[in-house]
Amino acid sequence: MSVSEETALAPADWWESAVIYQVYPRSFADGDGDGVGDLAGLTARLPYIAELGVDGIWMTPFQPSPQVDQGYDVSDYCGVDPLFGTLEQFESLLEQAHALGLKVLLDVVPNHCSSEHPLFQAALAAGPGSPERELFHFVPGPGGDTPPNNWQSVFGGRAWSRANPSSETDLDWYLHLFSAGQPDWNWRNPAVGDYFDGVLRFWFDKGVDGLRIDVAHALFKAEGLPDSPSEGGVVDGLRSNPQVSDQEEVHDVYRRWRTLAEKYEPHRLLVGEVNLEPARAARYTRSDEMQQAFAFAFVKLGWDPEAWAAVGNELEAARLLHGATPTRALENHDIVRAATRFGGGSVGAARARAALVALLGLPGPAYLYQGQELGLPEVDVPVEARVDPMWARGGVCRDGARVPLPWTEDAGRNHGFSLAGPAVASEPWLPQPAGWGAHAVELQEQDPASALNLTKAALELRRTLWRDEVFTAADGGTWRVEPGNLLVCERNEQFLVAVAMGDEPVQLPAGRLLLSAAPLTEDGWLQPNNAAWILRG
Repeated sequence: MSVSEETALAPADWWESAVIYQVYPRSFADGDGDGVGDLAGLTARLPYIAELGVDGIWMTPFQPSPQVDQGYDVSDYCGVDPLFGTLEQFESLLEQAHALGLKVLLDVVPNHCSSEHPLFQAALAAGPGSPERELFHFVPGPGGDTPPNNWQSVFGGRAWSRANPSSETDLDWYLHLFSAGQPDWNWRNPAVGDYFDGVLRFWFDKGVDGLRIDVAHALFKAEGLPDSPSEGGVVDGLRSNPQVSDQEEVHDVYRRWRTLAEKYEPHRLLVGEVNLEPARAARYTRSDEMQQAFAFAFVKLGWDPEAWAAVGNELEAARLLHGATPTRALENHDIVRAATRFGGGSVGAARARAALVALLGLPGPAYLYQGQELGLPEVDVPVEARVDPMWARGGVCRDGARVPLPWTEDAGRNHGFSLAGPAVASEPWLPQPAGWGAHAVELQEQDPASALNLTKAALELRRTLWRDEVFTAADGGTWRVEPGNLLVCERNEQFLVAVAMGDEPVQLPAGRLLLSAAPLTEDGWLQPNNAAWILRG
């Protein structure tokens, strides 16, 4: 048997075909009735996730944190915040998830930590020029209220704060690309890399199946910390401040982590949040780096067939250049939900259903965000109830995608979000809007035409197509826009996805209809804001 034949017959890594369900623990299920989702609530609801037909979950941070940025300000990377439960409860969750056939991915936040992290507190106490301060970016300013450079925070305002504003001798500033409560690690200090090796080993030794790496492209900053050519924020990476992201040295981190991940059997998965243009982001998934990186050009799409086709072909070109299939999502905890982003109301809801069907038919792994399977819209959280630090500093609020899920139609116990008895159920940490129960899981489970049951059907069919080798890990994607604004992605010679993005019904491409997001017209055409899977040959 030839080497190429052996490769073709070798079993694919599980993540190549996987659909991962993102859990935002604060808003998924509240086990103790305090109004905040927790590990007990998530554990109780694991069967629901398994019944969807996904392959695993990705949990956003639940480690100890002062919660300045809802857990992305970590004060202890190897523990569990009492807000969410205990390490023993996490171990039980992991065991039960594995028993249900679900992989478990955790968030790791290596760009920054909490200002309450013991190592940062030690750095503050040690003073200027100390080895403790070399773990972070402490730099003296030129004087007065002038920071070391012009870098701006993702959350708004400058990216520097004084280490000790009341001191006449400590003139150091520290860097924070996000809030002042999130100081950036100095990855040019080898001790930082050693520290995070220990963090990865801790969770991998527990049996965690992989890690999603927050702000994966921004660990290294340019030598000398020069001024940015733009005064804008840094969230868009190369498009605004190349000094704070995509430094060449960062790739050595992921080569090192990949080697570490492959010392475990089965190998652990590394997934990067790499908010760069496709050609640059794809470099993070070369054969010796991370296995996956989110395709941010895809995540941010609106309802525009030309944009979908352009991004699709750009991602395919990057795949052919660097070898890794795009990792696709259309929702997460940081962006406006699809049903609202695609127009809102009934039109936005129909488009969100179509987009979900399209997503699950496209080549490569896919990620769903909790509530996406329910077609949840973005919530306009009252100003007085908003807690997102991005709102306070920069006027952008992400809370609307983080409102606790509606499990039941009845508003009692927060529409089923709280599993504890009504006598102890507190108000949820973000308010649920009036009418939230109309989207409830219990109602959608009973409705054959619901978004929830459509999601289950698409996931079941997707799994069948992988089993029957209609879908393969080698699939790419050729995108085009046909008359009537019909978007077409040819996944391979046998299968294509069609999305009607115009205002009039359009004729389906030739082949056998396997699935559509909504019924076809009486003459078998695709209605506007509908999507279909077509099997050819």
